[in-house]
Amino acid sequence: MRESRLKGIKDFMREEEGMGTVEIILIIVVLIGLVIIFKTQLRSLVETVFEKITKDSKTVMS
Repeated sequence: MRESRLKGIKDFMREEEGMGTVEIILIIVVLIGLVIIFKTQLRSLVETVFEKITKDSKTVMS
């Protein structure tokens, strides 16, 4: 009886390791989907930020 309990606990621990991998893959898929959906908005935001950084760095250097 005790051995079957220990075996059950060991099996449960093994299953949990695999679950973490599946969760990470799902999170990556969701993030990639969000990047694809908001690609133009993200590109516009990044370009605006870099333009401002370039503009401000020129004023500092002058």
